[in-house]
Amino acid sequence: MQFLVVAHDGTDAEARQRRRAVREAHLEGARRMAADGSMICGGALLDDDGDMVGSACVVEFADRAALDAWLESDPYVTGGVWRRIEITPFRRAV
Repeated sequence: MQFLVVAHDGTDAEARQRRRAVREAHLEGARRMAADGSMICGGALLDDDGDMVGSACVVEFADRAALDAWLESDPYVTGGVWRRIEITPFRRAV
């Protein structure tokens, strides 16, 4: 099952530092997921100045429980980067 995940970073003064601190670990996991086919596409949400303020991705998991398990272990979640996460079932057309 495919899901669209839109995750918003915190807006406090330390938000950018939290992102920088765990970014490489997050990207390492995303590269593994891309290799195994569970990460269909993903990238950063940007503000008007081009600064990263969140993330969006389309992922594929067996079910919502598997998606939740991934989120619980992602460095952006465990590191307190993502503060609000929207999840929507999704079907890629192209």
